[in-house]
Amino acid sequence: MKLPVTSYGESGSPVVVMHGLFGSGRNWMTVARRLSSAHRVFAFDLRNHGTSPHVDTMTYPEMAEDVQETISSLGVGPVALVGHSMGGKTAMLTALRYPEVVDRLVVVDAAPVVYPPQFTQYAAAMRAADLSNVQRRSDVDAQLVEAVESPGTRAFLLQNLILDDAGARWRPNLPVIEAALPDLSGWPSDVTGSYDGPTLVVYGGKSDYVKHDYRATIEAYFPRVEFAVIPEAGHWVHAERLDDFLAAVTPFLG
Repeated sequence: MKLPVTSYGESGSPVVVMHGLFGSGRNWMTVARRLSSAHRVFAFDLRNHGTSPHVDTMTYPEMAEDVQETISSLGVGPVALVGHSMGGKTAMLTALRYPEVVDRLVVVDAAPVVYPPQFTQYAAAMRAADLSNVQRRSDVDAQLVEAVESPGTRAFLLQNLILDDAGARWRPNLPVIEAALPDLSGWPSDVTGSYDGPTLVVYGGKSDYVKHDYRATIEAYFPRVEFAVIPEAGHWVHAERLDDFLAAVTPFLG
C-alpha cells in the first residue's frame, strides 16, 4: 500500500524517516525539521499506525513492500532511509529486498535478530482501557499505570489517543498490532543476501537492542556498516538525546 507522507524542506537530497511500534511520523517532526535545512525529508506512517489504513496483517515483508511502493511514488530517486526500532527492521529489509530505492541506510537502535516479545503488556493495557467516559488524557493515563510504570512511556503511548466530539479512541489498529507482536519482535527467517550501500547503526548506550553479539549478523547483511553509540540514550535515541543523535547522523547523510 502507499503510505501517508508528511514532507519537510524544499531542496537537498531525499531522506525518509520511519517510526517504531506505537509511533507515527509525527514522532520524527523535530528531527525532520532540523534535517530539512539541507534535505527534503519525508516522514512515513507505517501500516496500522498514524493515519495509515487499518489492514488485517502486518509482517516485515509487507511493510518493506509498502515502503518501496511509497518511495517509488515520491519520484525523488533513491533515498537515505532512516528507521527506528520496528521502523529500523523495516528499513533493513527494504534495503535488502529493494536496494534500488535506498541510497544509504540509517538504523536506529535495532538489529536484524529475534528479540523476546516486546510491548505485549502495553498493547493489552491499551486495549483494556475503558474509553467510554474519557474526557482527558489523564483519565486514560491512570488506567495504564499498573501495566506501564514509566510516565514517559505512558505519555508516548497516549499520543495515540484521539479525543474529539466523537469521544475517545485509539488511532492505531491495536488488535492487529497485538496479534503481530511475535512477528514484529522477530526477523524473517528467509532473508538472504546483503545490502552494499553505506549503512549506519545508531544505538543507545543504555539500551540492549544492539548488543555486541549482534555485530557479526549485522555486518553479514550490511558489509559497509558503521556503528555510533549515544552513551546516555536508551531505546528512543532520537527523542532522548536529539543533538547527539543529529551529530551522529547528519555527516552520514551528506
